[in-house]
Amino acid sequence: MKLLRRAARRPDTDPGQVALQARNVTFDWSDVALHWMPAEPVASHLISALNMLLPEGERMFCATYREALPFVKDEKLREDMLGFIGQESMHASTHEKVLGEVFAAHGIDPGPYVRQMEYLFRKTLGPRGGDDRVVRQMLVERIAFIACLEHFFAWLGDWVLNADLEKFGADPRMADLFRWHGAEEVEHRNVAHDVAVYFGVGYVRRCASMILVFPIFLTLVVRGTRFLVQQDPELPDHGYPRLLGKVFGAMWRGALPGVPSLLVSALSTFQPGYNPDSVGSTAQSVAYLAKSPAARAAAS
Repeated sequence: MKLLRRAARRPDTDPGQVALQARNVTFDWSDVALHWMPAEPVASHLISALNMLLPEGERMFCATYREALPFVKDEKLREDMLGFIGQESMHASTHEKVLGEVFAAHGIDPGPYVRQMEYLFRKTLGPRGGDDRVVRQMLVERIAFIACLEHFFAWLGDWVLNADLEKFGADPRMADLFRWHGAEEVEHRNVAHDVAVYFGVGYVRRCASMILVFPIFLTLVVRGTRFLVQQDPELPDHGYPRLLGKVFGAMWRGALPGVPSLLVSALSTFQPGYNPDSVGSTAQSVAYLAKSPAARAAAS
């Protein structure tokens, strides 16, 4: 299903109306190294940790929006939500395949971490019973949570589209996975914000949600990184302090996005007139999606 979405307001690059769609992708994961950036093994693990974190999170996004759809009377917003659901569903299934086809090939068992994500996103952040008022309140809280995470994902998508991962020897297939995903995050960056506003998530709730989401997101990613390091026979596990030192080193070299810039991005949501239009470029995203090897392979 192809749905139209307004592009970011950048007069010099605005492509006008673009199609928001769930694009099929095809990846050949045979012989992909566990350290898919050979020069940056810890950075490889940190980015790879998203393959364990994202599927359950994105399924929660889809389930929440399906629950919210009956309350949405704005037809354009409904179309945006349906397009968002389609793309997020494809992201979840594609990242999950990496667990079975890359991690398993290298003797990595993602099960313990994945089960923790299942508990977090299905139980802790899942729908709750109760009267209609309680159910609606919990729905709105999840919508606010999603809007914060989607801000990060759009920002990270813009980063990976512009990062020179190739100088670290990045496997082109893994780089394409995250760039394809990142480009679609930039493409649909307005949707979660628009849904939150529609459901009455105002300035105070948005700020409170970001204060909660920012440290949780970083903690989950770092925890996933150490989980992979602990199962990697080629890397020593010296605990979190030394691991964080290696992470900061990779950030300094450009193999990972820096925490300071991520913090600045998070703080931008505290501006009273915040909207996600300035995060990334729709034109750049559409251009990448048109040439993504995995998308082209699926279309051929």
